Amino acid sequence: MASVSVSSRLNKAIHQHYMSLPQGDLCQVTYIWIDGSGEGLRNKTRTLYREPQGIEDIPEWNFDGSSTYQAEGSNSDMFLIPVAMFRDPFTLESNKLVLCEVLKYNRLPAESNLRSGCKKVMEEVKHYIPWFGMEQEYTLLGMDGRPYGWPQNGFPGPQGPYYCGVGADNAYGRDIMECHYKACLYSGVKICGTNAEVMPSQFEFQVGLCEGIEMGDHLWMARFLLHRVCEDFGVVATLDPKPMKGNWNGAGCHTNVSTKEMREEGGLQHIEQAIEKLSKRHSQHICVYDPHGGQDNIRRLTGLHETSSIHDFCFGVANRGASIRIPRQVAQEGKGYFEDRRPSANCDPYAVTGAIARTCLLGMEEEEEST
Repeated sequence: MASVSVSSRLNKAIHQHYMSLPQGDLCQVTYIWIDGSGEGLRNKTRTLYREPQGIEDIPEWNFDGSSTYQAEGSNSDMFLIPVAMFRDPFTLESNKLVLCEVLKYNRLPAESNLRSGCKKVMEEVKHYIPWFGMEQEYTLLGMDGRPYGWPQNGFPGPQGPYYCGVGADNAYGRDIMECHYKACLYSGVKICGTNAEVMPSQFEFQVGLCEGIEMGDHLWMARFLLHRVCEDFGVVATLDPKPMKGNWNGAGCHTNVSTKEMREEGGLQHIEQAIEKLSKRHSQHICVYDPHGGQDNIRRLTGLHETSSIHDFCFGVANRGASIRIPRQVAQEGKGYFEDRRPSANCDPYAVTGAIARTCLLGMEEEEEST
């Protein structure tokens, strides 16, 4: 029997009785933010006296940063600045989930607030109309730390039948994947697909198309929803890029990128120009493609299990062992997008999309100005 949390065994019928009580015109707003680890999410809820119609109707709030790795106890108040609002699929009615930026006591961005810098970059490149789509892989774990559904004293059969698989012997935890998908659709997250992955108990969902800063906002909210759904089922979703050693696939967050020029006729040449830019800054991108300067990704980007080597840059058409993949249809049509396969599952999407925009778009402008 897979290990599940104690809380998941509480009487859900009793819980549902209270959740179904009417609340009149009052609105519960849950504020969500990235903590000082750069990976964890925190949340707390307050009451508003009417339903907010937009982000401007949600007031700033604060929290104790000394309890989230973001401040010292002697000066611990941090500001929560609402930036994106979604419907709440857990408490329903008019209730909202609100993603927030974190500011320090002096109202400068907290160290883990990478959204602030990314937003500035996206403003500078908005005339390119950059679109992103990110493929978030994750692994379900029991409370004992073992992948959900794996034998307690052994391993499942080798990889092969699990990717997009069906059947109780191939799909471990489909209920969670489907509930998360529905929660995202209800909330307004731009989720566009999901599937079981190569390693058993591993899944992926895709978010996009998103323009500019919206990419990071929607992926972080999708991650929050994933963790909350898993909480209800009593299991853990880990974004560790290599949760199991050995002959098992890791977990990435492949990032699809296009601009208006790439999507138009003759766009392939603009894709190739962007890839050339990326090739010259491989090591810099590796440093921001996981939260620990590349130390997480070094376990995943080995050149095996559908990855490139962390030490080398390469690209190719339909090549899932490359740093950058050009989809076959894009190569045939001569326009479209490219896929950066290097970001780790636990990457910060603001760091990833910001770095890509700087290298591919701001770098292009700098070259044009110097010629």
